[in-house]
Amino acid sequence: MAKKNIESVAVAGKRVLVRVDFNVPIQDGAISDDRRIRAALPTIRSIVQRGGRAVLMSHLGRPKGDGYEPNYTLEPCAGALAAMIGRPVRFPSNDCVDAAAVRAVADMRDGEIVLLENLRFHTQEKAGDVDFARRLAAYGDVYVNDAFGTCHRPHASMLATPEAMAGKPRVLGFLVEKEIAYLSHALAEPERPFVVVLGGVKVSDKMGAIEHLLPRANHVLVGGAMAYTFLRALHKNVGESRVEEDRLDDARRAIELAAKLDAQLHLPEDHVCSTEFSETIGRIRVFEEQIEDGYMGLDIGPRTQARFSRLIRNAKTVVWNGPMGVFEWEPFRAGTEIVANALAGATEAGATTIIGGGDSASAADVFGVTDKVSHVSTGGGASLQMLEGKTFQSVALLDDE
Repeated sequence: MAKKNIESVAVAGKRVLVRVDFNVPIQDGAISDDRRIRAALPTIRSIVQRGGRAVLMSHLGRPKGDGYEPNYTLEPCAGALAAMIGRPVRFPSNDCVDAAAVRAVADMRDGEIVLLENLRFHTQEKAGDVDFARRLAAYGDVYVNDAFGTCHRPHASMLATPEAMAGKPRVLGFLVEKEIAYLSHALAEPERPFVVVLGGVKVSDKMGAIEHLLPRANHVLVGGAMAYTFLRALHKNVGESRVEEDRLDDARRAIELAAKLDAQLHLPEDHVCSTEFSETIGRIRVFEEQIEDGYMGLDIGPRTQARFSRLIRNAKTVVWNGPMGVFEWEPFRAGTEIVANALAGATEAGATTIIGGGDSASAADVFGVTDKVSHVSTGGGASLQMLEGKTFQSVALLDDE
């Protein structure tokens, strides 16, 4: 779907309502990772430098939705954005649709920025409430979707608000345009070999992606806790490793599908295991093939690390979504670190490499490869939905080119 972007709209003198994704980690009032704010800067700059009035709206975390909660205020984001963009950012009140917020938007001048308070302080946001959406829509002459991390969610600010603005320009921001371009091109026209790396905890989270990608990829590498459901389906002893018993049939179906296709489904052949789910206690051993009772797999083992690294480094297109183990803990980080470094190596050799947000993006930061790959997505859930071959209703309703 070719959609118009913000640059195609004359914004001078207009109020531009931008759905951004400022859902950043905040502890004690300090932002620990400002990547999502930085990612929105090109769109915001385009608006204000051309005389537009940028009205920004976002959610943060998971408040109860029955009013203001100080732990979830977006106020620190206003300060961070002001420092990044070099101009004031008004933060009018602790409610996104109260009289103070309405007045702040009405009083805006060309080139100014207002950041509204957390949308999720209202339960109507997640419910997709039409009346709430109309109140948000009243802020804008133009609507911009630049919140890739929530493109897959049918929330009021994502769907009902642009629907309420029918007849006005409704366009993509540069971030969402870039995210979709990278992922859609990688899936539609990958340079081969095309390698997909999937990890994380649940088979249920990644099954749609596996089934969609097996006919398209040359290699699908599976690690993380989800691998043990596949291994159990193959009648391997996985000890105390996490297994989704209700997904064994799904795992068998994927294994059978891979056998019918040219793609190869690669599962771990050795495992770094412990008797405890802990960083500091428990006996740690490496098992090949079968895991003894009493032990749980917490990372892919050395042989698997080497095999996965070789396949990634030889690839021309790589998409990675999900860690290989509990990388936050020193004894179980090697698998994820080696995958991260392999992506960096593949990029240096000319491959297109995409990290699909979420825990994978966090791992990329931890292991210092964020700037050494082609693209790091700002949305784990949204990128996963694209890997499943699904489209976004929140994008489909925007203006076509």
